Amino acid sequence: MSHDKRTTDRQTPEGGTRVRDRIFKTARELFYRQGIRAVGVDDITSGAGTNKMSFYRSFSSKDELVAQCLRAQEGEYWTWWDEVIAPHAGNPRAQIEAIFDASARKARDVERCGCAISNAAVELRDDAHPGHAVIHEHKMEKRRRLRELAAAAGARDADALGDALMLLLEGSAATRLTFSDCETAPLCNALAGARALLDAQLAPPRAARRG
Repeated sequence: MSHDKRTTDRQTPEGGTRVRDRIFKTARELFYRQGIRAVGVDDITSGAGTNKMSFYRSFSSKDELVAQCLRAQEGEYWTWWDEVIAPHAGNPRAQIEAIFDASARKARDVERCGCAISNAAVELRDDAHPGHAVIHEHKMEKRRRLRELAAAAGARDADALGDALMLLLEGSAATRLTFSDCETAPLCNALAGARALLDAQLAPPRAARRG
C-alpha cells in the first residue's frame, strides 16, 4: 500500500513538524526549570533527541525560540484569565477576586518555579532581545485589564487601584520561589489583600465633618 510522502515524513523521528514540536516542548520545559541563560542549544537538542541542524531548520536562533516560547505562555495565560472571570460576567469585583483566588491555586499547584514570564523578565534585560517585547506587552496588557476591571467596579481611582492590584498579584506570585510551604506562603493571603484594597476604593467616601 502506498503512503503520502508528506505524511510519512511527519511520522518519522526527524519529520519536520514532529521535530519542531519536540524542540519547542523541550525548550519550554528546560527554560522554565533551569532558566533561559542556563540552557543552551545543545541542551535543547539533546533533550529533544535531535541535532543542531534540525534545530536551526526549525528556529532561526535560540533568542527567537525564547520569544516563541514566551508567546505561547502568554496565550495560555490569557486563555486561563478569560476562563477564570467568565463565570462572574457583569460583576467586576467578583472577577478580580476570582483572579487572585485562581492565581494562588495555580502558583501552588502548577507554577512551582514561579511565573515563566516574570522569570524571563529577570533574565532578559536587553531591549533588543525579541523576548523582551513579549514580556513588556504582556505586563502592559495585564495592567490595562486590571485598571479596566477596577474602573468597571466603580473605584474612585481606578488607575491607582489597578496598579496596586497588579503589584499585589505579581509580588504574591513571586513569593512561590522562596516559600516552599505554600499553605503558609504570602500568596495565600493575596486574596485577602485584594479584598482590602477593593473595600478601601469601593467604599462610599465618608461624609465631611461639619465644623
